[in-house]
Amino acid sequence: MREFMSNIFFPGAEGALSDSLTNSRCMALAQSFDWSSTECGVLEDWPECIRGSARLILGSSTPMAMLMGHEGHLLYNDAYAEFAGQRHPAIFGQRAVDAWPEIADFNLDKIARGMAGESMTLRDEELKLDRHGQLESVWMDLHYSPVLDEAGVACAVLCIAHDTTDRVLAEQALGRSEERLSLALNGSALVGTWDWDVDQDLVTADDRFGSLFGLDPLHAGLGVPLTDYFAAIHPDDRDRVQREITEALETRAPYRSEYRVVVGDKTRWVVASGRARPKPDGKGMRFPGVVVDVTEQREAAFALQESELRFRTLADTMPQMVWSTLPDGFHDYYNARWYEFTGVPAGSTDGEGWNGMFHPDDQERARQLWKYSLDTGEPYEIEYRLRHHSEQYRWTLGRALPIRDADGQIVRWFGTCTDIHDTKISAEEREIVAQELSHRIKNIFAVLNGIINLSARSNPEAKKFADALRQRILAMGEAHDLVRPHSENSKRAETQNSLQALLRRLMQPYSLDDAERLEILGEDAEIDDGAATPLALLFHELATNSAKYGALSKENGKVQVTGRLDGDDFHLEWRETGADLPPVEQINEGFGSRLMTLSVEGQMSGSLAREWTGQGLLFTSRLPVRSLRRSVRLSRPDES
Repeated sequence: MREFMSNIFFPGAEGALSDSLTNSRCMALAQSFDWSSTECGVLEDWPECIRGSARLILGSSTPMAMLMGHEGHLLYNDAYAEFAGQRHPAIFGQRAVDAWPEIADFNLDKIARGMAGESMTLRDEELKLDRHGQLESVWMDLHYSPVLDEAGVACAVLCIAHDTTDRVLAEQALGRSEERLSLALNGSALVGTWDWDVDQDLVTADDRFGSLFGLDPLHAGLGVPLTDYFAAIHPDDRDRVQREITEALETRAPYRSEYRVVVGDKTRWVVASGRARPKPDGKGMRFPGVVVDVTEQREAAFALQESELRFRTLADTMPQMVWSTLPDGFHDYYNARWYEFTGVPAGSTDGEGWNGMFHPDDQERARQLWKYSLDTGEPYEIEYRLRHHSEQYRWTLGRALPIRDADGQIVRWFGTCTDIHDTKISAEEREIVAQELSHRIKNIFAVLNGIINLSARSNPEAKKFADALRQRILAMGEAHDLVRPHSENSKRAETQNSLQALLRRLMQPYSLDDAERLEILGEDAEIDDGAATPLALLFHELATNSAKYGALSKENGKVQVTGRLDGDDFHLEWRETGADLPPVEQINEGFGSRLMTLSVEGQMSGSLAREWTGQGLLFTSRLPVRSLRRSVRLSRPDES
C-alpha cells in the first residue's frame, strides 16, 4: 500500500521519507477512496495541478481542503480532519454541500466563484456548523484560491481555514467586560484608576482620571510625574494630601484622602483610595488606586447643613414650641422654646418622655389622640395642660401635620405647642360675662311677660292676644340663647340637633293665632353647635326681614324652607308666598345682608343668591355638608 501511495503522490520519495509521507491518515484515505465514482475520475488520471495541490494539502499542518470539480468533492489533511470533528472521516471525498448541509448555500457560492477563477479572503467569518452533534458558532479566517491547469482553467478550489473562534470569543468577552466597566464607571461616581511607580515617579492613569486633573489623556496613559497631578489639587489641600501619601508609603496602610481638584474655574471634590505594595518582581514599590467624585454628595451635605441651620434658627425664634417625630411617632427634636417653657434637660423628653409632661388627667386622652393620628395620618390637634418650669400646669394647644413623600408615605411629623393659658382664662371670664348678660336679657323677657300677664288680668277680653304675645316673647328668648356665643361648658345639648328642629324653634315667635307660618319640606341635615350659630343668625335675619317687609308681615303670608342633599353639598331654599308686593330689581345691601353673606360664605364656605319675586323673598344657598358639623373634624371616634 505504501509503495502504491508513494508512486501516486510522491513517486520520487524513498526509505524513511516515504514512510513519513505515507503515515498521514488522510493520505491513506486519499489513496484508498474510490474517486472513480465522482466527477474527479480515477486517481491515476488526475492532472498534475490537482496532484500538486493534493501533495501541498496532505503535507501541510495548516487546515486545508480542496473542493474538486464543480460539485466540490472534499480532499483535506489531518489538521482539517481535527476541525471537522465527528464528521470525519465520513465526509472525506463527499460533495461539500452533502458534507456540510447546514452551510450548503455558502459552499456552493464559494465553489462557483472559485471555479470562475476568483480568489477571496474572509476574516472572522461566523458559520453555524454541526461538528459534535449540535449546531455551534464557529469563527474562521478563510482563504479561497482557484487551482488552475496548464490552460489556466480552474479545476478545483483550494481552501485554507484558520479557526479563530477562541480569539473572537475572547475579544467579545473582553469587549463585554470593557462595556460593563464603562457603564459602571459612567453610572457611578468612580472617576478612574491610577498606578504610581514610586521609584521612577511615573503615574499612569486612564483617560477619565487624567482629564479630571486637566492632563492630556495620551500623556496620562504613558505616565507623568506625580507633581503634574499635584498641580491641580487645591492649594489649601495640597500639603495635607502630601503628608497622607507619605504616611501611606511608610506604613503600607490603606490610603484614603478627600480633597478638592481645581481645573480652570471648576472645583470638584474627590476621594482617592489606594495602597502601596511591592512590584511583582519584588524590586521597588508601586502605588495603585482609584478616585471617586463626591462633589454632589459634598454639595448636598453643605445644602443640608445650611437648611438645618435655617430651620433651627427659624424654629428657635418662633414664639411657639416646635417639635418633630419620625413616622412612627418617636420624638427626636424640640426647639429652644420647648426647653425654656418646660425647664427640662435637653433630650429628656425624646421618644415617649413627652407624655409625662402633661397633666395626669390629660395624659391618656393625649396618648390616644396621638395614636389615632399616627394610625390614620389625620392632623393632630388637642388642648391639654402642660407642665411649666414653674411647676404649674398651663393650657396649651398642640397641633401636628404629617410630611409625605412623592408616594404619599409619611416621612416625618412636625408639630407646635402654643401657650393658650391666658387666652383660655380670658375666654372663661368672657363666658361668665356673656352668661350674665344673657341672664339679664332673659330677665327683661320675663319682666315683659309679667307686664303682659298683669295687663291680661285687668283686661280679660285681651287674654287670647296676651297668650300669643307671651309665646312669641318666650320663643325670642330661646332663639337668643341659641345665637349667642357658647363655650364648651355653656353650649346646649339640643344644639347638636337637626336643621329642621332649629328652624321650628326660631320661627315660633312668628306664628299667628296658632297658625303654622313655616312649612318645612325636603331632606333634613344634622348640625352641631359649631354650625348652629351662623345658621341661627341667617334664619333669624331672614325671618326678621320677612316680618318687617315680606310674607310674614301679611296675615296670609307663609314661608317654605326646602332642603336637598346633593353629594357633598346641602342646598337650602327659603321661599316666601302671600306677600303680594310689587317686585324690585335689586335688593339693597344693608347690615343684615352683609350678615347673611358672612354667615354663609365666610363661616360656612358656601354660596347664596337672593331674588324678590313680589310674593316675597326667594333665598337659595349651597352649604358644604362638612360645614354643618364643623367640630366633627376635630373630634375622634370616642368623642363624636
